[in-house]
Amino acid sequence: MALLIAGLVSVLAPDGAHAATSAWAVSDGGRMRLVVLPPAPDGSRQAGLQIEPNDGWFTYWREPGDSGIPPQLTVSDDAGFTASPLTFPVPKRMDIGSVRDVGYDHAVVFPFTLRSHGETWQNPLRLMAFIGMCRNICIPFQAELNIDLGHEETTDVSEVKLIEKAKSKLPASASDDFHVDDFHMAQDLSSLDVSLVVPDGSKDEPRILVTGPEGYLFTEYTVLSNKGNQRSLRVTLPKLPRNYTVDGKTWHILVAAGNKRAMEAPLAFATSRPIVQP
Repeated sequence: MALLIAGLVSVLAPDGAHAATSAWAVSDGGRMRLVVLPPAPDGSRQAGLQIEPNDGWFTYWREPGDSGIPPQLTVSDDAGFTASPLTFPVPKRMDIGSVRDVGYDHAVVFPFTLRSHGETWQNPLRLMAFIGMCRNICIPFQAELNIDLGHEETTDVSEVKLIEKAKSKLPASASDDFHVDDFHMAQDLSSLDVSLVVPDGSKDEPRILVTGPEGYLFTEYTVLSNKGNQRSLRVTLPKLPRNYTVDGKTWHILVAAGNKRAMEAPLAFATSRPIVQP
């Protein structure tokens, strides 16, 4: 699939917004909106960017693959609040011809957290969302999403469930039965060896996504050994930035294996040897 950029789309749906949900923004490829829960005891707000692609369309993970646009949220400098980075459920790999895309061809919610600089919140609460919606073309989809906080807020059970369900689909942190045991970068940076402990019952080879420098995603590997719950893999690194060094850098690996479990962990490289962060 060639990356064909169509004109920028930013169309706001006319109605349906209330205190905790923005109006839907609509494009040819689908729609998106902002869901924000009332403040927690510490003053923060749990939130989510909800995206619903149309049939045959999809949107992207944080590293989109060979083409595409990673989802982004922008808060203006004078907004009076900050937004944490978006978090992402486990994506699908979608090969279209020779092009490899990574993302979601179904409704998805990206959870995040809002924190106010003061005791009151800006009204209306505004964020700019920028995503890509793709089928045989890729359309940049940008919209300002607004929520009116000018009247009394009440907790909507359906919105709470929406955010909680989205959080439940995020990859877990490393655990005793599912973690990176060791890893080693080849001296010429052509490959990355990773030793994994995978959950009981993981008969199929794991699906992995390794993210290195921004814009670089690696998914191909060969199995070096497979013994019980131990897997040793060699991840192919066909291309890295010119004169790149891993010293002091942190990469990340997402592993999906066995019983629909997924784990994400950092790979922190020291100057002399790699270290595994808990």
